[in-house]
Amino acid sequence: MSNELSKALEVLRQKKWVDLTHTFGPDSPHFSAFNPAKFETLFSHDDGFFAQSFTFPGQYGTHLDAPIHFVRDTRYLEELELKELVLPLVVIDKSKEATADHDFTLSVEDILAYESEHGKIEPGTFVALRTDWSKRWPNQEKMDNKDEQGKSHSPGWSLESLKFLYEERDIKAVGHETFDTDAAVDFQKNGALLGEYYVLEQDSYQVELLTNLDLLPAKGAFIFNIVPKAGKATGFPVRSFAVLP
Repeated sequence: MSNELSKALEVLRQKKWVDLTHTFGPDSPHFSAFNPAKFETLFSHDDGFFAQSFTFPGQYGTHLDAPIHFVRDTRYLEELELKELVLPLVVIDKSKEATADHDFTLSVEDILAYESEHGKIEPGTFVALRTDWSKRWPNQEKMDNKDEQGKSHSPGWSLESLKFLYEERDIKAVGHETFDTDAAVDFQKNGALLGEYYVLEQDSYQVELLTNLDLLPAKGAFIFNIVPKAGKATGFPVRSFAVLP
């Protein structure tokens, strides 16, 4: 190993590492259109070795969505470049707002307020929206947060905020703690996940159902999104973690 790489590894080892990934299983919260995951034992130690079978949709647990998930003729998971999966990390904290208003939607004004305090968001950044929705895990009912009419209420990104980040700040990817990019009220109003479609249309990816964003600084950390290289996959559970400055 070169001296330069050795020093880099030593620096990383001395930093604090934060797991941003939920542990998931058959009883974990999941998108309503999907069946629960199935974990089965194929062979036990009595057979000589322990092996299991796992059945779940690609969009299960903390997961990465490739552009092809929503947009035709775009990249599959395996086509994402390695250097796209390790990025500078910005965390926009709107946990208080989302706690007070479950229909909270991030605005351009919120982003500008963040920048006035922490500086301009740099190109090539991964931007995470902190709402503390992950603290509702692993309760499906709390994650869905449905009212008496059966309508969900959960926070999210506005389309305008996403356009600002991608077109004015040239960011690389986004992540959040909820099932979807869009706030639930926007999905109900539009009849479509316009924000999610926009993100993936940018040949970008996103990570959904992140956790522990409350342990991260507003800027200065790096996010690592380690995901299996399944062929022709639209998405897959990911092991996301951050290294703090």
